[in-house]
Amino acid sequence: MSEKVKIQDYTAPAGGWGSVQAVASILTQEEVTLLGSEILLKQNKPDGFMCVSCSWAKPAHPHPFEFCENGAKATAWEITSKTVGPEFFAQHTLSELRTWSDHQLEEQGRLTHPMRYDAASDRYVPVSWDEAFRAVGAELKRLDPHAVVMYTSGRASLETSYMYQLFGRMYGTNNFPDSSNMCHESTSVALPEVIGVPVGTVLLDDFDKSDCILFFGQNTTTNSPRMLHPLQKAAQRGVPIITFNPLRERGLERFTNPQNPIQMVLTGGTRISTQYHQLRVGGDGAALLGMCKAVIEADDAALAMKRPRVLDVAFIEQHTSGFEAFADYCRRASWSDIERASGLRRADLLEAAKVYASAHAVIANYGMGITQHRHGVETAKMIVNLLLLRGNIGKPGAGISPVRGHSNVQGQRTVGISEKTKLVPLDRLAELYAFEPPRWDGLSTVDACEAIIKGEVKGFVSLGGNFLRAVPERSLMEPAWAKLRLSAQIATKLNRSHLVPGEITYLLPCLGRIEIDRQATGEQAVAMEDSTTCIHGSKGQRHPVAEGLLSEPAIVAGLAKATLAPNAHVDWDAWVGNYALVREAIERTYPDQFKDFNKRLFEPGGFPRPLGARERKWKTATGKANFTVPKAALNPPEEGNGIFQLMTLRADGQFNTTIYNEDDRFRGVSGGRRVVFMNASDMAELGIGQGDIVKLSTVADDGVERSLGGLQAVTFDIPKFSVAAYYPECNGLIPLWHYAEGSKVPAAKSVPVRITREAVG
Repeated sequence: MSEKVKIQDYTAPAGGWGSVQAVASILTQEEVTLLGSEILLKQNKPDGFMCVSCSWAKPAHPHPFEFCENGAKATAWEITSKTVGPEFFAQHTLSELRTWSDHQLEEQGRLTHPMRYDAASDRYVPVSWDEAFRAVGAELKRLDPHAVVMYTSGRASLETSYMYQLFGRMYGTNNFPDSSNMCHESTSVALPEVIGVPVGTVLLDDFDKSDCILFFGQNTTTNSPRMLHPLQKAAQRGVPIITFNPLRERGLERFTNPQNPIQMVLTGGTRISTQYHQLRVGGDGAALLGMCKAVIEADDAALAMKRPRVLDVAFIEQHTSGFEAFADYCRRASWSDIERASGLRRADLLEAAKVYASAHAVIANYGMGITQHRHGVETAKMIVNLLLLRGNIGKPGAGISPVRGHSNVQGQRTVGISEKTKLVPLDRLAELYAFEPPRWDGLSTVDACEAIIKGEVKGFVSLGGNFLRAVPERSLMEPAWAKLRLSAQIATKLNRSHLVPGEITYLLPCLGRIEIDRQATGEQAVAMEDSTTCIHGSKGQRHPVAEGLLSEPAIVAGLAKATLAPNAHVDWDAWVGNYALVREAIERTYPDQFKDFNKRLFEPGGFPRPLGARERKWKTATGKANFTVPKAALNPPEEGNGIFQLMTLRADGQFNTTIYNEDDRFRGVSGGRRVVFMNASDMAELGIGQGDIVKLSTVADDGVERSLGGLQAVTFDIPKFSVAAYYPECNGLIPLWHYAEGSKVPAAKSVPVRITREAVG
């Protein structure tokens, strides 16, 4: 048994000296020189580079230091001076490397040379780029395109993503699962049905105009820390911020701005949330129902007393459909059922609803604490229901704000990375490039996993990411993955997906976004889309870590040329030589979304894509914004009788599957990640003490045993019958079929488990 994780209360606010120390630590850890630290001054600036981690909005007038602690970690992680070349792989077999932790693998440094897996020696061996392209292209030609998956992680630029999807469709596949399938696909399914757009409607400036801000299932502290700046400004001008989340997350409690000397020295930070409601895991739909019921009944009373209406009646009548059915449902719902299903008291929900009803411009933010549940699609629609009651979409300071994860995950969908053909302008692609694209819907992430397990997928090309570690069902996925005919991995660092080779496996290292990308016409720039649908340009600042690295567009083009027959309408070499030509192609494909793309690339604050819902133009089946009646709001996940609901979460020292260190400062954890956070009374009833070692076992009747042992029990402020532990370690506990209805997002925030104490010795 490894040494126990250390647990110590951390009482400081988010930001502050803790963040300063963390940034200094990561720069030292990654052996980043003074030049590297100066590069941070260019982060998220109009003349610099866009952060390689989260996708939060970039302001037109940035702070002197427009990076957060996690952004600095991501930058240091990429511009590290540590390298992993052929000599590293000559010393280590893949069997040995599979015993290393996720942190140890990526901590070795940047990949520098294309490699091929050699089964005889169980090692990667160096190859030339030409050899790698020829070999992968030859295998793709032999395989049925239906049996090939082309995955994207959410980090690649708009230019690379557009080229990648075009390559895949010219090859003959629509199998484009992406990281959105694992997080905000519930948003992409829910919002078009109710407001006619698949993304949020809020712009960064709206936070300055809002007079009430709501949070549902989103941990700003670790997922999008720069968002704390507009939240702090709002809190300081008296805007109520109401949070619903099972755990108390420090950034939504208190924040000290590290860029403000007075705050750093003289204050204990700014209080962020004015109300903080710790609902039960999966109780968001019921909480939203309670708020909607309270607002509607307050309006009923106002109408009866001939007082000013609480609802925005004019907006509802002109712009919405389905209100009466939804209102009747809310009136019939009982408070006892709402309290049971939400885990909150009626009085608390009434207080939250009172604040909401008195505000004139409300923003509702949410994250994967909403989308990664069985009823995530429905709950996202419930947030829209609440906003529609008072006309809080399509006016300044108001709207819905799904906070996306990876830096360009939203933008990739915008330029065609989707397995759903209805989301891709296939006719336009056919017209522009004189080919017939496939018309069948491809595989989502869950679909791809199912097909891999069945042996139906033969080839897997990955544009970034750590797919095998990010998905559920590890015990079934890893053996099936090893049976792939082809695995081609485009990456900057070594990760676990690279250590389970198929029959033919290539590792293709690429330039990072922060590195200078020199091509035939000079240094290149690329574009990203942030969470608020604003497009930003990004220019590399640092010399490449190794000679011979290729850019992502160059690798995509190399694979395309090795796989496809020549097409006079696509000059891959010209595109690689000048990314502005790719942007022109994107504009021709999406003229309404990317007007004057090259001209506007470095517009301060980014240029927003046009969205009908921002102007109260509803591209829905009814032509209006739609209220929807929920089916499962009063049926949260099962708990009690020995069943607990596990929510997986990220630590302060990680971003997605990348583990910068094995600490979680805000939760008081240091020196490891094998912990499970538990309610004190639950621990007492189970006879489990602080620091005891326990095992989690998934409750399922499908004949598959899923368990994770060696977890240290930690007392935490979490609702009864709820437990929390880290992603991706707990992914093996999630059945592949346990996903959000309608979107197939793995329901990683509510996994039914049993807990047993393990013998030590």
